Amino acid sequence: MFKRLGAAAATWGVDYEVIGVDDGSRDRTWQLLKQQHTADPRWRGLSFARNFGHQTAVSAGLFHATGDAVIIIDADLQDPPEEVARLLEKWHEGFEVVFATRKKRRDLLVKRILAWGFYRLLEKLTPLPMARDAGDFCLLDKKVVTVMNALPERSRYLRGLRTWCGFRQTSVEFDRAERAAGEPQYTFKKSFKLAMDGLFSFSAMPLRLATYLGLWVSGFAFLGAMFTLVQKLFAEQFAKIGLAPGAGFPTIVISVLFLGGVQLICLGILGEYIGRIYEEVKGRPLWIIRDSAGLASPDRVGVNLRAHSS
Repeated sequence: MFKRLGAAAATWGVDYEVIGVDDGSRDRTWQLLKQQHTADPRWRGLSFARNFGHQTAVSAGLFHATGDAVIIIDADLQDPPEEVARLLEKWHEGFEVVFATRKKRRDLLVKRILAWGFYRLLEKLTPLPMARDAGDFCLLDKKVVTVMNALPERSRYLRGLRTWCGFRQTSVEFDRAERAAGEPQYTFKKSFKLAMDGLFSFSAMPLRLATYLGLWVSGFAFLGAMFTLVQKLFAEQFAKIGLAPGAGFPTIVISVLFLGGVQLICLGILGEYIGRIYEEVKGRPLWIIRDSAGLASPDRVGVNLRAHSS
């Protein structure tokens, strides 16, 4: 990462800084970042007191960035540093948000299918023009970064926030490479949580779907009740066509389980929204900094973005 990003930056023809965020890693990441800062002061870093999550780490980098444009890029080299020049070209053309859209992914087939479905589902359920197949790799103008830093929410889905901010947006396509080394720490559980944050933070449609589902189930239950009543009243006629009234125990069990499942789904959707409200009202800082390199007086006890925006 040091070599490839440094070589790419040498071709940009602009002053730059690199802020590396160590999100509670258990290897020598922080030692290597400090060594890189000693060798090249343009490389700076933050080390969290524990793992606070990918989106929080990116938010911390945005909070401490000072450039006229900020590029978000992962350190595993799946987002090629050489593509940054193309993002800068679009920025020089006047675009304030430039996101990189993946033409090809080298992930597992199941992950590719789930990602493909999620982006299209999110696009359908949200009122915003969400970009398909665009990850966190992007360029943000300073104006956009200022707005995003002022947003107070804690369950941060940065891909949605940058779209919500508006401004002039465009995209460039690139081939997403394989991970350079190591095992990915972004497990299915973390990916699922990120997907839920994106869905529930930018759409109330799940609540409406729960309402629609309840109406459909109630409608079918009413029709079933009417059919049962008619079947009882005209038992002989129904018996002739093989639909004589029965004891109904299997039907009762199936109906109870079905209705119970629908109720639990609806309660789960409500719980997702209520849980996010609970996280918001606590107002704890988003991150806590254990150490830093090259950054003047970073906020070591963390940042409450709500307090900052006020």
